[in-house]
Amino acid sequence: MRARRIRGQVEALERALTEEQDCGDILRLITSARGAMNSLMVELLEDQIRYHVLDPDRKPSSQQAEAADGLVETIKSYLK
Repeated sequence: MRARRIRGQVEALERALTEEQDCGDILRLITSARGAMNSLMVELLEDQIRYHVLDPDRKPSSQQAEAADGLVETIKSYLK
């Protein structure tokens, strides 16, 4: 599960800070944790758009589906 992976990355970051490891190593750990958090955020936002903003039971129009796809792609590019 993504949350466990994120927890492991944050724990590794905490250990690195406590042990006063090299700044470059710490920055890489931060980057990895941020990437994992962004991936989780994209996944949750995509589900929110597809299943709560658009009502899948009411079959969205092609224009609505295209708008949702565009929004999801924008979010993905922003959070990379």
